[in-house]
Amino acid sequence: MTLMTSGQSAAYCGPAPRPDGLLAAWNGDPWLIAALIGLALAGGVFAVRRGTPAGPRNPALLGAWLLAFALFVTPLCAMAVALFSMRAVNHLLLVAVLAPLLAYGLGGRRFSGAPGAAAIVHAIIFWFWHAPAPYAAALSHDGIYWLMQLSLLASGVWFWRALMARWSDIVSTAATLAGFAAQMGLLGALIAFAPDPLYAPHAATTPAWGLTALEDQQLAGLIMWVPGVLPYLVALGLAVAAALSRSGETAAR
Repeated sequence: MTLMTSGQSAAYCGPAPRPDGLLAAWNGDPWLIAALIGLALAGGVFAVRRGTPAGPRNPALLGAWLLAFALFVTPLCAMAVALFSMRAVNHLLLVAVLAPLLAYGLGGRRFSGAPGAAAIVHAIIFWFWHAPAPYAAALSHDGIYWLMQLSLLASGVWFWRALMARWSDIVSTAATLAGFAAQMGLLGALIAFAPDPLYAPHAATTPAWGLTALEDQQLAGLIMWVPGVLPYLVALGLAVAAALSRSGETAAR
């Protein structure tokens, strides 16, 4: 299998850093910084209109903003250029932490939608961007990169908002979460057990971090396979606990 690295230098967040230069690898994209400032201001206005305190007093939206800053401005962004395993971490935080924070902060419980349909669309988008060709394209062109990240985030927010709207339906919620966790584990297993490196943009960047391209890929697969399913299992546990609490309150009456 031939691995090409010609698009590596064009990756968003800049060239892949080496360990000794990681602390300097911050993303200073002025458009991104302006967007984050605009989102912070918009979040404050949104919170005020909902009758809730703005800024730091709105924990979900504040947490989402801080996580977005960490993923796209700090050296975590550059590390995802160097290592596919860090890209796996980036995407998992995007869809399993940032997306539910946004969904909750924007009022997900009032959203009407079918969790099953949202889960299917979200899973298709997730699998598509982890196919080697679309992934390589995203790391060679800024526009495609942001199409990847925003489509993952938007479909994730839709998934979590639709799920929160049906939170009281424990059967539907449990089935949706279990199904999504299973497909995430399957994708991780396929990546972990692939016999050859699949992700060309990282072929020349992993040795500086003490990994071969295949080892980095295997680590990414394991991250998706094991830690990647934990947020969905935690959400499932919260849903079950909420259902049991409601049952207990009903019985007490």
